[in-house]
Amino acid sequence: MIKQILVSLILAIFMLTVSNNVWAQQATVTGSYYNSFDGVKIYYEVKGDGFPVILVHGFSGTGEGWKKGQLYNDLLTAGYKVIILDQRGNGRSDKPHTDAGYANDAEAKDIMGLATSLGLKQYDIVGYSRGSIITSRVFVLDKRVKKAVMGGMGDAYTNPEWPRRIHAYKALMGDTSFHDVDGMIKYIRSNPFDELALAYQQKWQPSTSKQELAKVKMPVLLIDGTEDHDNGDEVALNKLIPNSRLVHVPGDHNSASRTPEFSKVVLDFLK
Repeated sequence: MIKQILVSLILAIFMLTVSNNVWAQQATVTGSYYNSFDGVKIYYEVKGDGFPVILVHGFSGTGEGWKKGQLYNDLLTAGYKVIILDQRGNGRSDKPHTDAGYANDAEAKDIMGLATSLGLKQYDIVGYSRGSIITSRVFVLDKRVKKAVMGGMGDAYTNPEWPRRIHAYKALMGDTSFHDVDGMIKYIRSNPFDELALAYQQKWQPSTSKQELAKVKMPVLLIDGTEDHDNGDEVALNKLIPNSRLVHVPGDHNSASRTPEFSKVVLDFLK
């Protein structure tokens, strides 16, 4: 009798432990995975119930980075459905090591496919830094985009032979002759990033032509830090996009997107 009680007690403790472990795992995983057009798994999170806004992070970042600034929570407070994702090659998403994994607007296709899988008929999109480059491709290709925000970006990305992009790719592949990207490479190598995946992202980073931008009809907000001089001329980019508006907020390239001023300008624009 005592033996049966002990067995039952041990079994109960075991089941409770398993249940608690499962609960803990579920509690830490707040997002989901979407299988993109080529089978690459894209990690994403959705929070809120209002009009959808997709946030697109910059080079070597993740969707989680948006939570460190003010915009993410301000959008939720304002009643938006906020969607963040780890772009392919970053964070919890798959990291292809092939040209095909990043060529032909693969990253823009991930976002458009995710929007389709979530049943979005319309959405706004906000990108920052390299995320603005991908955002530019999305609003050129997808008519469902209602409004777009490009933060931390000038006109340099419209050049398919942008030297900074080429130098970053070559430096990530081991070429030490391009010192204009030394700071970027030092930062990357001080973190546990997938360098080859990042190299492919630079190799196949898309440009959007001036001719394509001239045809854009939707409202586009360009927002840059007053001390941000990293990615070309934002005034020139403003002139290339017919229905665009340019606003400056305090900060440099690394800090501007996290400021209250950045969040306020974006929210005013999306309203």
